[in-house]
Amino acid sequence: MIAEALGDVAQLVDRVEALAPAMDEARQALDQTSAALARQAEAFERRMSALAENAQTLAVRHIARRTAALTRESMDAQSRAMADAARALFAAEIHPALQHLALPLRQMVARMNRPWLTWLSHAATAVVSSIITSAVILYLGLE
Repeated sequence: MIAEALGDVAQLVDRVEALAPAMDEARQALDQTSAALARQAEAFERRMSALAENAQTLAVRHIARRTAALTRESMDAQSRAMADAARALFAAEIHPALQHLALPLRQMVARMNRPWLTWLSHAATAVVSSIITSAVILYLGLE
């Protein structure tokens, strides 16, 4: 039984001694895998950094385009509001004043369309002044 136990211990020692090279191979494989993983992690980190930088660039471009579009829309809306305000101001303030100023011009144009009326007025004035002058001369001459 002792011999059998010693045989079992010898087999166990042989197995442990055989296990050392296998463990050394496993450690080397683990070291290689670790180095390969580190290289892949570095490459992955570079790709992720490039991807993040690209995403940031695209986001900044999008923000710039949207800001420019909103600025244009705001400027257009402000221009329309200013034009509407100017039209309202013109209709409320300037249009009545222009109508007031245009009334005498319309009357003058109406008179110009009837020139005979002006000459008739002058002729009537000349006739009346001639009659009055004649009457004054006759009155002074009779006395």
